[in-house]
Amino acid sequence: MLCDHFCQAEGMYLQHLSLRYFRNYVEQQVKFQAPKIILVGENAQGKSNLLEAVEWLAGLSSHRTGRDRDLIQTNQPQALIQAEMVRASGSLELGAILRQSGRRSLLVNGELVARSLDFLGHLNAVQFSSLDLDLVRGGPTERRAWLDRVLTQLEPIYAHLWQTYHQILRQRNALLKQILNQATDASQLPLWNQQLATAGVRLMRRRHRLIERLGPLAQAWQEKISDHRENLALNYGANVTAATQAPEDLWQAFMEKIQARTVTEQIQGTTLVGPHRDDVELLINDSPARQYGSQGQQRTLVLALKLAELELIEAVIGESPLLLLDDVLAELDLHRQNQLLGTIENRFQTIITTTHLGAFDPAWLSSAQVMTVKAGLVSPTPP
Repeated sequence: MLCDHFCQAEGMYLQHLSLRYFRNYVEQQVKFQAPKIILVGENAQGKSNLLEAVEWLAGLSSHRTGRDRDLIQTNQPQALIQAEMVRASGSLELGAILRQSGRRSLLVNGELVARSLDFLGHLNAVQFSSLDLDLVRGGPTERRAWLDRVLTQLEPIYAHLWQTYHQILRQRNALLKQILNQATDASQLPLWNQQLATAGVRLMRRRHRLIERLGPLAQAWQEKISDHRENLALNYGANVTAATQAPEDLWQAFMEKIQARTVTEQIQGTTLVGPHRDDVELLINDSPARQYGSQGQQRTLVLALKLAELELIEAVIGESPLLLLDDVLAELDLHRQNQLLGTIENRFQTIITTTHLGAFDPAWLSSAQVMTVKAGLVSPTPP
């Protein structure tokens, strides 16, 4: 089978995916038998939903929605995602039960795991969709979410640290609202300031380290794809800055800034200091890509970021992650398509969605498994 050579390589390999009541899939079994899989079909048939299920297993979240209940079919109490895969360490089975209530059950090799931390890291995947153009064109929220998704895969503990910070943030915001409405005084605020700073520093240091590692990789890809015409720089636009990245320096800078903004925060009833207000500055030839980058430059930038993400995850975990390409070939010109498809080869198991097969040359198609998706049903494509 096409899998034989690939499965011996240092990469994870998805063999089987089961879905029940997930998005528009009632009951679906999909067997993956090649390093390159193409899902072809018209729009709104379920191609992206299948990739979304794999993405969810990798990060316990979807870039399309923040709520599990959006993934469950209407009038159904729960949805099921199940995957069988092979890694360098051996065979692995992952399962997830999503419920309308928001409560999840996560299984590794048939055993329930108590913490998300024990589930994350078993499957690594990089998703690239047309929505990723918002990394350049959108606001800071999209770029923060991207950083958080990458960090969750590199360091599963990050998901716990992120959750802790946002829990403290919600409680501090609730207190600021009470102060604004004169329902309480500000005596409790110093305690919450310290907790927010401690949790915030943990996120900021990891984000800064990620940008330091990702930046040179993305720069190299931007140069290569643009034939050395474009220079890309990534800067971490931290809301709190210090002379060094040492925890004590960052904590002190955080506390000083939050104390300086105390009056404004109490007037507005919300927290104005912390990593929830960070951004990533993307510069092409020293100019902000969002305002001054051409459409082609912006697309090259996003492609460079995704290829850098693949490279970094592979280097950190020691195995090639899965690559999920959701209808992006249509967004790229022929040169960028060739750069992307040439980079993939058989290095990453790749699942690609498309509305037609015209973008692929015959050699690429001959080594791929092609399946048709129609109305939530996946079937082999006739030769």
